[in-house]
Amino acid sequence: MVKLFERNVLDLHNLPAEKTAIEVRDFSLQFGNKPVLKDISMAIPKHQVTALIGQSGCGKSTLISCFNRMNDLVADCQYQGEVLIDGRNIYDQRENVALLRTRVGMVFQRPNPFPMSVYDNVSYGLRLQQEKSRRVLDNTVEQALKDAALWDEVKDRLFDSALTLSGGQQQRMVIARALALKPEILLLDEPTSALDPLTTLYIEELINKIKHQCTVIIVTHNMQQAARVSDYTAFMHQGKLIEFADTDTLFTLPQKKSTEDYITGRYG
Repeated sequence: MVKLFERNVLDLHNLPAEKTAIEVRDFSLQFGNKPVLKDISMAIPKHQVTALIGQSGCGKSTLISCFNRMNDLVADCQYQGEVLIDGRNIYDQRENVALLRTRVGMVFQRPNPFPMSVYDNVSYGLRLQQEKSRRVLDNTVEQALKDAALWDEVKDRLFDSALTLSGGQQQRMVIARALALKPEILLLDEPTSALDPLTTLYIEELINKIKHQCTVIIVTHNMQQAARVSDYTAFMHQGKLIEFADTDTLFTLPQKKSTEDYITGRYG
């Protein structure tokens, strides 16, 4: 297994509250009569990169969509259990979902730039929050683009359409758009699956950099990528969490046979 970054291992079974970004308690979810997630319990550590791996359809993307309640947008979504951030159940009816989604940003598999300038894309969320100071907007756009390793490439094209950027640039711009709101948690749903190897490397280096600003949770079908960039890895199968451990341990000494079978390519 190739490691890009040094890791500090935490005990996931006894993770203190101050080091916990998200705690999932006995969480199950179904769409209509179709169960998708089954009794998930896990504590995701703060300011670390956690990867979710498993076969297509095992529930990885559905699980991270629970962390900012994107599944609320799916008809006939039903759930049981709790998802806690800062000790508060985000599924409590009193929770402000719009505020939650500023705290928990999300980047999807394919870049989704808005049909407007690069500047307006990155500042979009701030404008929705009624930020009107040009100085604040300028500074935030510049810093977010720097954090996304894109500033040098677009600083002279800020008012060009974002649709003129390459696919890899668009994906980094979308990450910058999320970072502009200073999220506590950033969800990445297969963010490099449509990108070339060099751009994938840029994104992976970016993931390692931004974990010092926010907790990163990445869904990936690429086990080599999970091994390279994540501090912790969760293996899912048929809607269940099979094993969750620090990445080195899960890839070299898996405790469950199904985990070993998946990692070694016996199935999946």
